[in-house]
Amino acid sequence: MKKRVNLLFFSILFSISIIAQESKGYQFETIYDLDATAVCDQHRSGTCWSFSGQSFLESEMIRIGKKPVILSQMFVVRHCYSDKAVKYVRMHGETNFGSGGAFHDVLYVLKNYGAVPETIYDGLQYGENKHVHGEIDAILKNYVDAVVTNPNKKLTPSWHQGFNSVLDAYFGELPENFTIEGKSYTPKSYAKEVVALNPEDYVQIGSFTHHPFYTNFIIEIPDNWMWGKIFNVPLDELITIMTESIKNGFTIGWATDVSEKGFSHKNGIAIVPETELTEMQDSEREKWETLSKEEREKRLYSFDEPLKEMIITQEIRQEAFDNHLTTDDHGMHITGLAKDQYGTIYFKVKNSWNTDNVFDGYLYASETYVKYKTISIMVHKNAIPKNIRTKLGL
Repeated sequence: MKKRVNLLFFSILFSISIIAQESKGYQFETIYDLDATAVCDQHRSGTCWSFSGQSFLESEMIRIGKKPVILSQMFVVRHCYSDKAVKYVRMHGETNFGSGGAFHDVLYVLKNYGAVPETIYDGLQYGENKHVHGEIDAILKNYVDAVVTNPNKKLTPSWHQGFNSVLDAYFGELPENFTIEGKSYTPKSYAKEVVALNPEDYVQIGSFTHHPFYTNFIIEIPDNWMWGKIFNVPLDELITIMTESIKNGFTIGWATDVSEKGFSHKNGIAIVPETELTEMQDSEREKWETLSKEEREKRLYSFDEPLKEMIITQEIRQEAFDNHLTTDDHGMHITGLAKDQYGTIYFKVKNSWNTDNVFDGYLYASETYVKYKTISIMVHKNAIPKNIRTKLGL
């Protein structure tokens, strides 16, 4: 009987040990965690740039002592679509027209049109309770393409008015005046008095070798319809800027690529595993190629515990950008720093894909992933270390 009890005891211990190993996962310890507003949901729209850009501004408002507020993402989208249409027609359709954008679009709208709270302008006038832009995107593109073909051999003065009427039908008419807590505002007065941020205080920074360091250049991505510029720094300085920004209380707008298999919103992880198929021995490759796609991803990117990652150099990230392996897929908002159980550093990232993942809408991107896949960041000028700011002439 005693022997059976001992066997049962060790069996239970063994089972507990196996469960502990299987559930080890990624264990994060917070280093810095800056204030941010609630996670929002862009749903089925290509407007991550507006959601992340507005989230960044919201954290900036908190940083300077303002009351937290969710700013209208669709107020920005609506204005950008209208102005983007004018440029597209002026360029005879020889530029990009779509739902995408960049962080400088958000600053552009704040500077030129102001801001409104999301409660005043939610942009949902088309029978949906979440953003679903398939129809509106297709209609707007077809509209401007029809104008560009110029069937009358001369543009009418009404085409842009008609375009804005379509925007009004889907997003709602833009508010000229609105009242919050008993006080009346216009979008511009709300931006000045409540948001109280100066668009000129913010810059965007990247790290590329096809332009000289410490200069600014028009970033060559399709969604850059405004031809906005970013500053260029070496990769190590980009990471220094990001790390020091968080340490000093400044959050970061992050434009990046999320097409890597090591990016998993569901698991709340973004990593660049060291093991790649091209590095396997012939026997390993042969065995690997017999597996289904699902089984391959499960084995390589199971996220059961932290994996060893690639070493990213300036050359590796440039090659990925030049070969269109790193593209401007997604905009998010970096709000903190953490480390896993092995001491690896991660940036805490607020996403706009709802809260239905393991970290309630947030994810942790390893420093390696950030080095490899960052297109650009947006930061307050004062977040940049003084020695680097001097090199940039800021």
